[in-house]
Amino acid sequence: MNHWLVKSEPFKYSWEKFNQEGHTFWDGVRNYQARNNLRGMQVGDLVLWYHSNEGKEIVGIARVIKEAYQDPTTDDTNWVVVDMEPVESLKKPVTLEQIKTDERLKDIGLVRQGRLSVMAVKPQEFDRILELSTQ
Repeated sequence: MNHWLVKSEPFKYSWEKFNQEGHTFWDGVRNYQARNNLRGMQVGDLVLWYHSNEGKEIVGIARVIKEAYQDPTTDDTNWVVVDMEPVESLKKPVTLEQIKTDERLKDIGLVRQGRLSVMAVKPQEFDRILELSTQ
């Protein structure tokens, strides 16, 4: 199983709305590296949900339920989406500030490539985020 992180601006699509709907397809990606990460996602992979701009915190865990397919919001075949479902909210959101000051997360993509909207997360980084959410 792989681990990922996706970013969403809460005023556009929040963790709360995602939970109300029960599933979504992750669209709107127009960056080749992020698109390649979507293509790498497999059913069952876990995904950290990060609220960007407002909050700047990881708030929940989702799961990939359908692998990459053509983005239905465009006819351009370069772009794909994946389907996800919510798994659980974190006990306590983990802020970007916490992540930046944690020595064990110094190399996480969220810090190194702050503008990338879909990124891989190492298993030990994923586990550390979960630890921080319970402290």
